Amino acid sequence: MEDDGAVGHRAHVSLPMRAARAVVLARGAGSRMKRADGEAGLAVLNDAQQRAADAGLKAMMPMGGRPFLDFVIGSLADAGYTDVALIVAPSHDEIRRYYTSDAPPQRVRLSFLIQQEAIGTANAMLAVEPWALDEPFIVLNADNLYPVEALRALRVLEGPGLPAFEREDLIASSNIPAERVAAFAIIEVDASGCLTRIVEKPGAEAAAAAGPHALLSMNCWRFDRRIFAACRDVERSPRGEFELPLAVALAIERGMRVSAVPARGPVLDLSSRSDVAEVARRLAGVEVRT
Repeated sequence: MEDDGAVGHRAHVSLPMRAARAVVLARGAGSRMKRADGEAGLAVLNDAQQRAADAGLKAMMPMGGRPFLDFVIGSLADAGYTDVALIVAPSHDEIRRYYTSDAPPQRVRLSFLIQQEAIGTANAMLAVEPWALDEPFIVLNADNLYPVEALRALRVLEGPGLPAFEREDLIASSNIPAERVAAFAIIEVDASGCLTRIVEKPGAEAAAAAGPHALLSMNCWRFDRRIFAACRDVERSPRGEFELPLAVALAIERGMRVSAVPARGPVLDLSSRSDVAEVARRLAGVEVRT
């Protein structure tokens, strides 16, 4: 873990119980983006996009002259977050150069937190603990652009939570194919709206049984310091990684209440080369300020 400083301007101090901090998971290897097989192999990319895809740099994929990550950071600023940390690999020269030299953010204070190995999102949280300073924070993917309204709802929420997207709405509003949405984690909530269970990789039968109104997690969370103990203690998943949803489930077992906040799309997803053209089309003409 390394916190090697920050760039940009610090705005006002957050109000009590309101989250001013956001963590963006930008450490992934981008293996799906690197693949050029099947439908993804037919995607038409310009030279700059091709270089980003070949390197697996989803967050730095050019969208009308700006990296996709600019839109993510801009949406966080629009939602009222003032401190943003990027979870990155030890070798992250391109991201560092862009945000420290080429285009330093003006609306948020930006930090770089190092995850030494790409062994899961729960492991990535261990780099966050010293930076969080016992304050609440949100966590989100670098290859998803979430609605500002959902990010704002998490900022003002009292306690841990996540936006709960309805499957039917997500398919209708987002750029994500229905078959990919069917594989997303299903969440179950109790009568008070608190998370009781997360079904990761539900499979076709479970997805069909849950129906079009199933509530889904898009790996966007609000946490407090209780998540860190669960991230340290969680076991590896069957996929061999320390995964954040499993750490959340462990924290819930230990008494942490996680509110499921109703949310509506779109969520733009930049998982593979076949996503690039549609995401670029949707972001064309969108003004972004970091």
